[in-house]
Amino acid sequence: MSVELLKGNVALAEAAIRAGVEAYFGYPITPQTELLEHMAKRMPELGRVFVQAESEVAAINMVYGAASTGVRTMTSSSSPGISLMQEGFSYIAGSEVPCVIVDIMRGGPGLGNIQPSQSDYFQVTRSAGHGDYHPIVLAPASVQEAIDLMTLAFDLADEYRHLVFVVADGLIGQMMEPATLPPMQPIRTEKADWALTGAEGREKRIITSLELTAPELEAVNLRLQDKLQTIRETEQRWTELWTDDARLIVVSYGSAGRIAETAVRRAREEGLKVGLLRPITLWPFPEDRLSALADQIDAFLVVEMNAGQMWEDVRLAAGGQVPVMFAGRMGGMVPMPEEIYEAIQQLVEKLPECPR
Repeated sequence: MSVELLKGNVALAEAAIRAGVEAYFGYPITPQTELLEHMAKRMPELGRVFVQAESEVAAINMVYGAASTGVRTMTSSSSPGISLMQEGFSYIAGSEVPCVIVDIMRGGPGLGNIQPSQSDYFQVTRSAGHGDYHPIVLAPASVQEAIDLMTLAFDLADEYRHLVFVVADGLIGQMMEPATLPPMQPIRTEKADWALTGAEGREKRIITSLELTAPELEAVNLRLQDKLQTIRETEQRWTELWTDDARLIVVSYGSAGRIAETAVRRAREEGLKVGLLRPITLWPFPEDRLSALADQIDAFLVVEMNAGQMWEDVRLAAGGQVPVMFAGRMGGMVPMPEEIYEAIQQLVEKLPECPR
């Protein structure tokens, strides 16, 4: 494997191809269109399925159909396009078929702009559609991590027969960084025992999210909640720096997490006892680790490119044990390391028990 200079969107697309995706359905929208363009070239070259659908609504329903046949399938979009796919996400979750969705977030609400943002956090973590469920949500902070998490996304989707989102802001989609792609995996030839492959010689299989009686639908929901609880207990992922002696911990993900690391590193160099926790799974949220850290620190500082959406999850994890402060930018504005460093300084000054 060699190191290449790769744009984030292209890296995500090629990583999905090397993870064995057999069918891609999508619709162009900035800032993720290069992902679709790469799929348009590469998938036919490999004898795989690529369809540019007439809309995001059509694309997600094509994903639903292909996923029901047991093939690895995916789509990608950006914030307004993800909004249009909500109904399809819910059908997929209710039918328990695996698929992967990439969301390269842009500024909102509404059409907003094409600048990088993290304002889809509520949209993807709170359910991504109607009903009682959460998708698994992975949030890379670099092009290399985007590649690695794309492979993981397909494995988790298959393991749990569930939706998995890979969520990045437009910075990661558009930036170019040195990265290493994994080797090409062979396309799976053996289909799962739930897949729709034609009923000749076996009992028919039915994939549906329609349950007309309340007891039957409750049974489906109970099974789904059991699965979600297993995911919540076993799939929390994060990375952390300088937390052993920290009295203040910055919590941030994606591009904001990288920027926050620069600010925290400067604070450490100046003797401030500050650490960083960067969630990799936005759902399941790394609540267990944050709750444990709340026992040893004086405060959390949450940094996001939105109005404070993950802030709510950090406050829930902290359980009222310590203050949870917020610093963020909105509308496609990107916080600079100096801004975050100043927020750290101001917070430390308000917490005299936080040693310098």
